[in-house]
Amino acid sequence: MIMLPIALTATGAAALVNFWLSWRIAQVRDAENIWIGDGGNAKLTARMRAQLNFAEYAPIVLILLAVIEAAKGTHLWLWIVAAVFLIARMLHGFGMDGWRFGRVAGMAGTAPIMIGLALYAVAIPLLTWLHL
Repeated sequence: MIMLPIALTATGAAALVNFWLSWRIAQVRDAENIWIGDGGNAKLTARMRAQLNFAEYAPIVLILLAVIEAAKGTHLWLWIVAAVFLIARMLHGFGMDGWRFGRVAGMAGTAPIMIGLALYAVAIPLLTWLHL
């Protein structure tokens, strides 16, 4: 059996972040009595977008973490990347409430990680073939 502790931990943590983002939506829905759609409420729209943005980025990053860990093993740098990604996604969630730094930091921590993992995943077979 293959054990991927980074991928397992990151995926579990991502599920908790996703739940937290949905809980924040529910808080606004309850406070504003909006049960379908966004009701034209800017705060609810922003929180819904924060969760959807998470749902757009998290799956591919989690898949990249898992396939890289499966191919190259468990390494400290991959733990760090996973943690930074999850922290960045939480900052982005706060940022969508109007905290500009959180939104900028969230994307600044997400985009390079996704691009870096993608490039590394593409490079692994080539590097293996070249015996580097």
